[in-house]
Amino acid sequence: MKSDRQGGKVIHVAELFAGVGGFRLGLERASTDRLRFEVVFSNQWEPGKRSQHASDVYVARFGAAQHLNADISTVPVHAIPDHDLLVGGFPCQDYSVASTLKNSKGLQGKKGVLWWQIHRILEEKKTRPSYLLLENVDRLLGSPVGQRGRDLAVMLRSLDLLGYAVEWRVINAADYGMPQRRRRVFLLGYHKRTATYKTLRKAVPTDWLESEGTLAKAFPVSFGSATVGSFSIAQDLDVLSKKFGSGKGISPFRSAGIMMDGVVFTGACKPVFKGDTAQLKDFLQPDAAVPASYFIAKKDLKQWRYLKGSKRESRSSASGHDYAYSEGAMVFPDPLDRPSRTIITGEGGRSASRFKHVVCTDGKRYRRLTPVELERLNMFPDGHTEGVSDTWRAFFMGNALVVGVVERIGTALRDRIAGEQPSVRIPAKARRTHKPKL
Repeated sequence: MKSDRQGGKVIHVAELFAGVGGFRLGLERASTDRLRFEVVFSNQWEPGKRSQHASDVYVARFGAAQHLNADISTVPVHAIPDHDLLVGGFPCQDYSVASTLKNSKGLQGKKGVLWWQIHRILEEKKTRPSYLLLENVDRLLGSPVGQRGRDLAVMLRSLDLLGYAVEWRVINAADYGMPQRRRRVFLLGYHKRTATYKTLRKAVPTDWLESEGTLAKAFPVSFGSATVGSFSIAQDLDVLSKKFGSGKGISPFRSAGIMMDGVVFTGACKPVFKGDTAQLKDFLQPDAAVPASYFIAKKDLKQWRYLKGSKRESRSSASGHDYAYSEGAMVFPDPLDRPSRTIITGEGGRSASRFKHVVCTDGKRYRRLTPVELERLNMFPDGHTEGVSDTWRAFFMGNALVVGVVERIGTALRDRIAGEQPSVRIPAKARRTHKPKL
């Protein structure tokens, strides 16, 4: 961390799996003259795609300087500038509810292994970043289906061996007054050389999770009568990978927790928020500003209602096997007086869908959400994703995070860093042999 020309402190940030820049926007909004976040390296790469639309949007908004559109696995660590904070929403396709439990492969999945690129960078950096902020779908806590919680256990243990303590929280943005019901798990790591690491070591786990921790400052919670349990993951990674969660139907990881020195403390918490609840109607454009192609023709409403409605019917598989299919009804159209449902990557396009949002503001006409409205529900600036097709813009918002969540975490982390006393960085050689005391 260095001082800028005005005398304020600068936290250098590396943004991996950057998408269209949600982390960057949130951290920039959390910056002040006293202490600001500055991205010194960003990477975005969509494998198997000739056109790199997300990277193009990122460059159009933030510039090409220090941005790399390349497979991160091919990037040598020495090419990544030293940084204080590493952030990233590492690809979640292997944990996403868009895949069936049977097909979810967790860390063994093609995109799930990108976690190890984060690990590679941390392991090979001569000076490891002081802080980590990572995001994924909340299903990570229970992945994979055959070994509930194994993937998170392996991640936490690998960070432990690299010298980090970690706290995590499942956060639903709408629980804190934001416009979208989007649940994601955020992991915040502190290297052992930081004052926060030392403070966490002395803290009572429940107090840290409920009031003293960085995530607790950003998103207050209560544990009520719920208990915070503990267990050890202090095993070799290969043993942990083979045995953790075997034969157990549920994951031991709850919605909030901390890990230090291979010991996990975790419990189920409830959000504490006294502000106003966001309403979808407040983020919509006037119908007059919406292109005609977004309105659903009357002849197509029957198909939309069928897909949104409850079903109990006989179907046949490709192999000729007959089975009973059923699903519950979805609210149609989407209520305007509540936060929106979770935006999905398939939000774009005219075709009828069970999961796309549909609104009716005048009691007569039904329509899909525009790219600007999707941006607003993720708390991006209007027009942030302009320059590509509307289908791609919707896809980006289905992959994005809610910027306001990152802003609040960034603000709490900024305040904590600002209050820390400078500490001596541990040389790489010493880090390998250093064993923290319990």
